[in-house]
Amino acid sequence: MSDSDLHIPLPERLRPASLAQVVGQRHILGEGQPLRVAFESGRAHSCILWGPPGVGKTTLARLMAQAFDAQFLSISAVLGGVKEIRDAVEKAQLARTGLDPRPSILFVDEVHRFNKSQQDAFLPHVESGLFTFIGATTENPSFEMNSALLSRAAVYVLKSLDEIDLLALIERAQREPDVATFEPEAQQALVQHADGDARRLLNAIEVLSVTAAQQKRSTLDLAWVTQQMGERLRRFDKGGDAFYDTISALHKSVRGSDPDAALYWLVRMLDAGADPRYVCRRLIRMASEDIGLADPRALRLALDAAETYERLGSPEGELTLAQCVVYLAVAPKSNAVYRAYNQARQWVKNDGSRPVPMHLRNAPTALMKDLEHGKGYRYSHDEPGGYSAGQQYLPDGMTDAVFYEPVDRGLEIKIRQKLDQLRQHDPS
Repeated sequence: MSDSDLHIPLPERLRPASLAQVVGQRHILGEGQPLRVAFESGRAHSCILWGPPGVGKTTLARLMAQAFDAQFLSISAVLGGVKEIRDAVEKAQLARTGLDPRPSILFVDEVHRFNKSQQDAFLPHVESGLFTFIGATTENPSFEMNSALLSRAAVYVLKSLDEIDLLALIERAQREPDVATFEPEAQQALVQHADGDARRLLNAIEVLSVTAAQQKRSTLDLAWVTQQMGERLRRFDKGGDAFYDTISALHKSVRGSDPDAALYWLVRMLDAGADPRYVCRRLIRMASEDIGLADPRALRLALDAAETYERLGSPEGELTLAQCVVYLAVAPKSNAVYRAYNQARQWVKNDGSRPVPMHLRNAPTALMKDLEHGKGYRYSHDEPGGYSAGQQYLPDGMTDAVFYEPVDRGLEIKIRQKLDQLRQHDPS
């Protein structure tokens, strides 16, 4: 097979050959911006490129190697392992000690897929300067990367491409001889389909152009493109930051009592393919964390929504999730139980194991009773108002500890009044 017979995919053909050809990322590549300054400095440094798919992470790594006249070594953490790391180290050592010594840049794609031990393998070579380390990740490096490696690398956050960037890519693609011409409305459909991902955009253009050539079409309108593309699928990484950012927006909208925003984020999640059962679990959490005893019905409604969804499935069961989200958003809010629980946990963590007061101890045997277990305990149901005024329930030395403080919203107003009424009977 000759070189002319080899097909080079459109994204690879349009990969920028210089920094000036890079589309997007103006916040780090513009004049005076951090990564641009790094390129112009003439000295490579280890870094992490963090951003969604198709925004130029691999391209920037290749351009760095080109700018610094360095050997470019690439590892995919999805496919590679310790062997690939060792091979890269050997190649970097050969390049540094050869007849024409050259620095090396080691690019690790999807670096978050390497476990902490594998990430540790890079450390001595980064510290010795054997190679400059560049990691690409779609996940938050704060959570997914070894802190020692992270401390030795600058982190650059890449953003999804905006409409202007994507339209510029379409224009560039249409200059290729085998790419069809897209009418303006069809270009907008492509932009929406890409959802900020340049690779996704260019792959769609290539597929559509091949189909158009088979049908002997040179200009493609919106109707034809929509028919070929089918229903637009939004990018939604069910295990990455897009997922957690969206569920965070839903949770904060509920907490902020905005039913419209809460509904919007719920629909965004469902529309993008999030598992409704996961959404159910989060709604149950919201009912306990942010509403609590201000409206105990909220938790019951969240549980009912989860059960109803299990019975109906999608799409019918999704309506009950919408009903639950709206109820949680408009319900009175209290995180008093949430705060009380966390304070109690922190207290127990920092405190010693205090003994249970004698009058609260279990006394099922004669021996235990002889040891005065349970002695002095007052049975609250036999007391006036069902309350044993002044009886101690916390361990000795903790009698002043207060964890739960009801807020002045919803049912907790009455709970506060009840507690204040009972405490008035305690001896001061």
